[in-house]
Amino acid sequence: MEEEKKGEREVIPLLIPYQLGNFHLSHRIVLAPLSRLRSYNFTAQPHAILYYSQRTTKGGFLIGEASGISDTAQGYPNTPGIWTKGHIEAWRPIVNAVHEKGGIFFCQLWHAGRVSNYSYQPNGQAPISCTSNQIKVDFHIEGSGDAIFSPPRRLTIEEITQVVDDFRVAARNAIEAGKVEKTNEVEIAGFDGVEIHGANGYLLDQFLKDQVNDRTDEYGGNLEKRCSFPLEVVEAVANEIGADKVGIRLSPFADYNDCGDSNPDALGLYMAESLNKYKILYCHVIEPRMVTQFEKQETKNSLLPMRKAFKGTFFVAGGYNRDDGNKVISSGGADLVAFGRLFLANPDLPRRFEIDACLNKYDRSTFYTDDPVVGYTDYPFLESSTDGP
Repeated sequence: MEEEKKGEREVIPLLIPYQLGNFHLSHRIVLAPLSRLRSYNFTAQPHAILYYSQRTTKGGFLIGEASGISDTAQGYPNTPGIWTKGHIEAWRPIVNAVHEKGGIFFCQLWHAGRVSNYSYQPNGQAPISCTSNQIKVDFHIEGSGDAIFSPPRRLTIEEITQVVDDFRVAARNAIEAGKVEKTNEVEIAGFDGVEIHGANGYLLDQFLKDQVNDRTDEYGGNLEKRCSFPLEVVEAVANEIGADKVGIRLSPFADYNDCGDSNPDALGLYMAESLNKYKILYCHVIEPRMVTQFEKQETKNSLLPMRKAFKGTFFVAGGYNRDDGNKVISSGGADLVAFGRLFLANPDLPRRFEIDACLNKYDRSTFYTDDPVVGYTDYPFLESSTDGP
């Protein structure tokens, strides 16, 4: 009896295998999508091969950094794209490196919307959004001030249809990003799926939130209309590559990039229920406590209503550590937990969690530099190996 109790105590919820649709995961520790700003000329770079490979375990689930779906999608320097043949070819060796180590790799599809300025837009044009109102805050992605966000241009209904199609094509590109031609056959070994970025104040989130979306047509006004564009994107992407290869990230409670909502509980619940229609693989939601991008605070708000409403796999993210990650899994609050800063600083995070080892401290000053090594691939492993476990 004592041996049985001892064995029970040793069970680590985050390390319990999980069947995610067609993917067998060896643990529930997900690499969160992290903007790294090291993709020069909006193209994924060879140094990303080591970065993602370091954080890959057999049966581990990784979500790639936000990748722009079109030439109007970018909002920061050195973010990767997935809209040209060159982008696809650049991602291919990175995807293959993850697959060689047995990982499952999803591409996050992103459009910044009004979180941009003229310098990132084709021909110096205005960024696009659901509104013509400019972002009022002036914080850069790393938290410093003096950011310049240019006044956006309100999308027409016809242009919204084009953006939906841009997401669809980008999803197809992501799946093609690892195509390997053989002598007598063609093996598709691209990204295993995509995550639609509907969070953090970017384009889809701008349409969702009533503090930004001031449209009076079928894409603005009440909750159903504000959610219609993001749901059209979900439907188009699911139809293109299969719903079993599609996830979405949401942040109904957050106010990142001057993008808040007056009733986030209702917004989150409506989206969770609506997504069931499309039978997508997962819903990935940022915890209400992450009111700002880096600091958490106590709140009475909860993701449990969304968790109960959504019928697929439920991911949570936002300030998690080993203890509360295990707790949210064991309590049924989530199926998987995404880790950002801890996984960045500890490329062998699943192993460290397994033996409850000390963690490397992350260096926030190097999060968003363009250095291909420092703050990127130089965090040490427990075994002091540069290649990972």
